[in-house]
Amino acid sequence: MKLRDIDKAVYSRRVKWVFAGMALALAVLALVFSTLYIRLFSTPDASHFWHNLAGVATAAGVVIWILNRLRDRPWLAEVTYVWDLKQMLNRIYRKQKKIEAAAEQGDANAMQILNFQLEGSRQLYLLDDNTITLDALLIKLEANKRRMEAAGLKVDDPELDPRLLDLY
Repeated sequence: MKLRDIDKAVYSRRVKWVFAGMALALAVLALVFSTLYIRLFSTPDASHFWHNLAGVATAAGVVIWILNRLRDRPWLAEVTYVWDLKQMLNRIYRKQKKIEAAAEQGDANAMQILNFQLEGSRQLYLLDDNTITLDALLIKLEANKRRMEAAGLKVDDPELDPRLLDLY
C-alpha cells in the first residue's frame, strides 16, 4: 500500500454522506426486515425480540454488501482509501511490539513498516482533525527517520508491501 495525498474537504464531505446513508439504510432496512420476519414467522402474542434482531442483522448484512459493491466507484475513492489505510495500520498495530523490537536491532523492514505506520497515522490525524497527540507522533516519526537515514534507507514516499508484516 502506498500513501497518497487526498483532499481533506472532499474526504470529510463524502465520509459524512456515506455514514449518513449507512445510518438511514440501516434504520429503514431493519424496520422492513423486522416487520417482514414478524409477519412471516411469528404469532401476535409471541415475543418479537429474535425477529427484530434478525431484521437488524439482515439490514447490516445488506448495507455491508452494498458498500462492498460500491467501494470501487470513483466517488468513494477517498473514503475507501482511508478505510484501507486504517485496516493496514490496525494490522501493524497488532504486531507493533515485535516490529519496534526489530527496528531497534536495525532491521530495515521493521523500520520501513514503522515509517509507513507513523506517516499513515499522521495523515489520518490531520484528516480527522485529531491533533491532540500529533506532537508525540511527530517526535516518533523524526526519531525513526533519523534511524533509517543512519541505516542508509530511503525515507521519502512511504510505501508498504503487506507481505512484510508476515515476517513478524
